Amino acid sequence: MLTPFFITFKIKMLFENWKENLEPLIDKYKGRKHPLNYNNSYQLLIMVILSAQDSDANINNITIPFFEKHPNLESISNSSIEEINPYFTKVKNYPTKTTWIYELAKFLKTDNNIPTNLTDLISLKGIGRKSANVILRETNQKTEGIIVDLHVIRVVPRIGLTSKYEDGNKIEKLLMQQLPYEIWDEIGMAFSFLGREICRPTNPKCDDCPINTHCNYFRNLKQ
Repeated sequence: MLTPFFITFKIKMLFENWKENLEPLIDKYKGRKHPLNYNNSYQLLIMVILSAQDSDANINNITIPFFEKHPNLESISNSSIEEINPYFTKVKNYPTKTTWIYELAKFLKTDNNIPTNLTDLISLKGIGRKSANVILRETNQKTEGIIVDLHVIRVVPRIGLTSKYEDGNKIEKLLMQQLPYEIWDEIGMAFSFLGREICRPTNPKCDDCPINTHCNYFRNLKQ
């Protein structure tokens, strides 16, 4: 029977090993800004809502004229759904997202009321855990979870950190159990950048990966 001390020791070793193994990845991407081209927390909030099931590049383009017309939440709240709808017609599921943004602006009223914690962020329509974690990281707030986007969902099972799941929240929970808290703030985006640039869905550039020696997929290729 395993003693509590031995179990604690094994968990500590697991955390320390993964922290050490993932250091080259974190070093490569640490502090890199999210691909959404935002200038402040208001713009970031709007853009993460719009980017769900859409590309960051598309959102970067279509929001330029919108932010020129509506530079803050107060401007949106004084507008109407009918007025802001035309800006987002090239965004996937834009009628729903437009409604979320308008209702959110009416609720928050000013940019100063944008939440700075996970619980309050995910209470807003259109903001799930992934989006909330992105906002907290990008605005240098206290880390409360790990960013898990579609790239992370693909990458971490390849590495061998989790089994394969489509549910980002499940992947996040498993990562939070596997990884020490002190790397939560950077590791999610590091995995995401790895998936965007190196660990592609097809023909991944495994030789360029900074953690390939700790990756199940790479080891299997070499067998």
